Amino acid sequence: MFLQKIKNRESGILVYGITPPKLITPLEKVAEATQKSIARIKALPIDALIVYDVQDESSRTKEERPFPFQAAMDPMEYSNQYLADLNLEKIIYRPAGKYTEEEISEWFKNLNNNQFHPILVGIPSPDYVPKISLPQAYQIWSEYQSSSVMGAICIPERHIVLKDEDQRMLDKIKSGVSYFVTQCVFNEDYSLQMLQSLKDTCDKTGEQIPTVIFTLSTCGSIKTLRFMEWLGIHVADTHKNRLEKANDILQESLQLCNEIAKTLSDYCAEHSIPFGFNIESVATRKDEVDASISLVNNIDEMLKVKSFVLR
Repeated sequence: MFLQKIKNRESGILVYGITPPKLITPLEKVAEATQKSIARIKALPIDALIVYDVQDESSRTKEERPFPFQAAMDPMEYSNQYLADLNLEKIIYRPAGKYTEEEISEWFKNLNNNQFHPILVGIPSPDYVPKISLPQAYQIWSEYQSSSVMGAICIPERHIVLKDEDQRMLDKIKSGVSYFVTQCVFNEDYSLQMLQSLKDTCDKTGEQIPTVIFTLSTCGSIKTLRFMEWLGIHVADTHKNRLEKANDILQESLQLCNEIAKTLSDYCAEHSIPFGFNIESVATRKDEVDASISLVNNIDEMLKVKSFVLR
């Protein structure tokens, strides 16, 4: 059970991340595609399902977006209407700053009624004026902390620049956050630097190291690789060269994800950091979906020998 694993600070957590269908998708096709997704997800050895809130981030950068933005269905509405047959705990993303105090309060209430868990993310661009701050949203959510867990994101790339991701994470822990999900990892060295800073800070302050869930995603094309970089994901030069020269970029990225997962899990196990993995499945091509399924099963086998509980 995801809720209890987070509360118990267990390692070996495995979740699967999806995006809701596009708003332009005919409802009959939404229902048909969702039933196929449910059949696949039911067979996976996962603890929970993440449903992302897709936002247009074009204002974040002046670079042209490799793929045009298309609005998607609201993740909670999609989960309620189409994923009810999936007996899994669901984690719903929400950019809190886009909503008023009343709107976010109602959202938390509905979330709790459906036994969903929230992950709040920040504003979509630096110049966006938030309607509510993350600390305010955390305070509103606090009345549900006995029956839920609050998640947040952490960004290793930001730590490399600002050197303060560890403190940001610990500040959020003080506000009620229980665990973190990273941005997609294609530079494990960045993640290791963030983890080392987090461990050093916790060693000095005596605080517990929070659970970190690393996001992994296969890459099916050079254009997808460029899109990942557009999103702010740093792809290590060695990894980029390897993918660009691969005869089969999808299979090469699958192998690369396995290697990254081993590096991160070895480090966390050695330093007693509770950890897990989130495998993204945001593509629609069958071979890319199949690759995400393979990655889940590969990571599950690895985690069976890495799991531990911190008391």
